[in-house]
Amino acid sequence: MSVSQLPEVKIKTLLPADVMERAVRGLTYIAHPLRLRILEYLDVNGTSSVSTIAKGVGAEQMIVSQSLKKMRETNLVKTHRRGIFIYYEICEEYPASIFVCLRKLFGHMTDQLKFLRDGYKEILPTDYTTMAANRIKLFANFDKMRILEYLLYNGESCVCEIVNGTGIKQVKVSQYLKKLYDDDFVKSHKEGRHVYYEITPGVHKTTIGCIHKRFEKTGNKF
Repeated sequence: MSVSQLPEVKIKTLLPADVMERAVRGLTYIAHPLRLRILEYLDVNGTSSVSTIAKGVGAEQMIVSQSLKKMRETNLVKTHRRGIFIYYEICEEYPASIFVCLRKLFGHMTDQLKFLRDGYKEILPTDYTTMAANRIKLFANFDKMRILEYLLYNGESCVCEIVNGTGIKQVKVSQYLKKLYDDDFVKSHKEGRHVYYEITPGVHKTTIGCIHKRFEKTGNKF
């Protein structure tokens, strides 16, 4: 059956392309161990100056300042002035909620139950944060995010349904699904001639949910 012959199905509206593009740009900045640690520091400790953040993450102030500037440009952090000092804070909903997922994943992996409590905040081990940054880097791509977004809100689907729902060419969908499968972002099973894909739990799933919540709250000001 060709894509054009598929029956019409109800599809949850995907985010506007420009919104997803901006979100992906933000994720490319998050997908860096130091930047993720800076955001984590702000999430745990709240509003902080550059010097305090640099001391907290153990990095040079100039490098931290450069990272904060880039993250401010992509609406990951915001600033306000107190006298001659500028203070940074993490933007709510996205990407702050990413750390909820990261902490719970760490809690499940290590059996540290405190990380599974709602609202619990603590700086995670650097090697774990580095691993998370590298995981985010693997799916911080417009087409991959579109495929994951479709699967999150429309459930398990075959390639043709994903093509229909996202508008991405079939050859690209197949290629990206293979990569997403290899990286454990999706799982699959076969029914007859068709292979059906489903998004797996993890930071990728939480990230897309956070992006949607942010858009619903702020609209095109995302």
